[in-house]
Amino acid sequence: LKMSWFWFYLPLHLFMAPCLCHSIKAPTTSSQQSYKTDLFNFYHSLILADGKETTIHLLKDIPKRYYFVVEEGRALAPFTITVTPCDVPIEWSILVHMASASFLGKDARGDHDIQEVSKSQRAPSMVSTIFNYKGNSVETYVGMPSHAALYMLEFLSTERDTHITVYLTTDTSSANLYPELPMDPRIDVIGIGHTTVTLTWKHSPSVLQHRENIQYCLLVNEKHNYKSLCAAETAIRSSGMKLPPTLALSLSPYLLEPQQVMILSNSELSIINKASSGEVRQICMGTKNTYTVPNLSPSIQYYFDVFVVNLLTNASAAYTGTFARTLEEPAPKVTELKDGKVIQVVLDGKKQKFYHLQYQARHKKIQLTFQLCHGQVQVHITKNGKTVALEDISGLRYFLLKGKLLDTYLVQLRSTEDSNSSVKVQVSPHFHKPLFPLLPESLKIKSFSKLRTCNSVTIAWLGTQEESKYCVYKKRLEEDQVWMDLQGADRCSGPESRRKSEKVLCKYFYDINLQRAVTTETINGLDAGTLYLFDVYLFGPSGIPIRYHSKIVKTRKKC
Repeated sequence: LKMSWFWFYLPLHLFMAPCLCHSIKAPTTSSQQSYKTDLFNFYHSLILADGKETTIHLLKDIPKRYYFVVEEGRALAPFTITVTPCDVPIEWSILVHMASASFLGKDARGDHDIQEVSKSQRAPSMVSTIFNYKGNSVETYVGMPSHAALYMLEFLSTERDTHITVYLTTDTSSANLYPELPMDPRIDVIGIGHTTVTLTWKHSPSVLQHRENIQYCLLVNEKHNYKSLCAAETAIRSSGMKLPPTLALSLSPYLLEPQQVMILSNSELSIINKASSGEVRQICMGTKNTYTVPNLSPSIQYYFDVFVVNLLTNASAAYTGTFARTLEEPAPKVTELKDGKVIQVVLDGKKQKFYHLQYQARHKKIQLTFQLCHGQVQVHITKNGKTVALEDISGLRYFLLKGKLLDTYLVQLRSTEDSNSSVKVQVSPHFHKPLFPLLPESLKIKSFSKLRTCNSVTIAWLGTQEESKYCVYKKRLEEDQVWMDLQGADRCSGPESRRKSEKVLCKYFYDINLQRAVTTETINGLDAGTLYLFDVYLFGPSGIPIRYHSKIVKTRKKC
C-alpha cells in the first residue's frame, strides 16, 4: 500500500474516533459497546504488508488480526488477497470499517458526509464483514473499494497450532507473485501400468510467457492430495522428516536430510522422502507437461499433485490433484515340487524377479534341500502364508520343517547379484534317505606347503561316517585364467562336465570317528612353477555329486 504519514497516528485516531463524531448523535448503549469492541480489535491489529507474501503463525483458538488501508487516491482500484493454509483448515474473514473515511482524517463537511456518518453510527456495529471462508483450500478475494476504507483480516485455527501465508497487493497491473493456472487446471491420467503412471496437464500461461523462470514440480504419495506446496511440506515435516522450505524448488543437494534421497537424471530432479508412514516423492521436470512416474509398486493407489513454481519468488500454484491405482502384478508362475525330484532353477539377476515353487505336504515332516550352483541366491520359505525361513544360501543347505498333512509350502527364490544365479532344489519326506549325500563339517580342500615339490602337491579333505566315493580332478591354469575359472565355475556340475584327461583318481573311505575322517592324496606328474586347479567330488548313495570348494596350488619352480 502507499504508506503515508497518517499510519503513525492511525491507532490514536482509532482510539479517539468517538470524539471525531461529537456533532453526530451518539450511538445507543448496546451499539456503543459493540463499537468499542470493534475499535479495540482494530487497535490491536498488525499492519499487513503490500506486495509481499507474509507468513503468519496461528495458535489454536486464538484469533490473529491484520489491517490495511485503502487511501482516497486508491479508491475504485482493485486489490487482491490470497490466503494459503499450510496444514489444517482455518477460518478467515475480511472486515471493513464503515466510518473509516472519517477516521482517515476526512472532514465531515456538508450534509452528505454528515448523513453517511450518521447512518454508520446508527448501525448495530461500526464493522461490517464483507467476506469469510472456512477450509484448507487456497482462496483469493478481489475487492473493489468505492472510497477510502480501513480493512481488517481475522484468522483463526480451531484444530491446532498452524501457519498460513497471506499475499496482499493493491497493484494489479504488476506481475502476479503466483504463477497462473490454465482455465482447466485438472491433471489427466493417460496411462497406467504395473509400476508406472503417465500424467499430463495443460500448460500454465506463466510457462508460455516466462519459460526460464517457471517450472513444474510433481508430488507423489500414498495418503491424499495436497491443496498447496506449503501444505505438502508441512505434512512431510510432521511425518518425522526435517524438510527445508522450498526443498523441491531449491534444487540443492546440500539441503537434503538423511531421510531424503535425491536423484538427478535427464534434467529431472527427484527427491524421495522416506518415513514410517510411507514415501513422498518430489519431482521437478522443468516445463514438460507430460510425465511418466516410474518405480511404483503394483496394486497401490497413489495421489498426484502438480505445482507450477516461480523460481524467482518461490511462489507456487496447485493444479487440481488426481489419483490412480497401479495395475495388479500378474500372478506368478508357480512350479510344483514333487517328492524326491531334483530341479535346477536359473534366476535372472538383472530383472530381480522371484521364482516360485510350491509343495503340498503329504507327511508331517519334510526336508527341503538347496544346492547353490552359481552366484548368490536368497531363499524365502512360507508355510500356509507365514514365513518359516528367509536367508541367503551358500553351498548345500537343508531345512527340516514340521507341520500338518496338506500344509502348503511356497518357496521364493531370487538372485542377489546383478548376474544370473542358479540353484538345485529337492523336497523329500524327512524319514526317507535324501538324494544328496551326507556332508562333512567342511567342504574345503587343504594343501600342504611343506609337501609341495616341483612336480607334485599333497591335498587333504574331510569325509563322513558314511562310506562314500570321492573323485579328484585337476586342471592346469594360466595366470590370467584364475579369476575367470573361479567365477564361472558351476558348483552343481559333476565330473561329466570335465575332460577325461583331468581325472586323477577315485577312492572310497569313511570313519565312524569323525575326528579321523580325513584323507590325503599326493598328485604326481605335474610341471614345475605351474598353477593347478584341484576339485574333489563326493558321491552319495543316489549318485548325485557334491563338489568341494576348488583349490588352486602352484608347484615349486626349483627343487
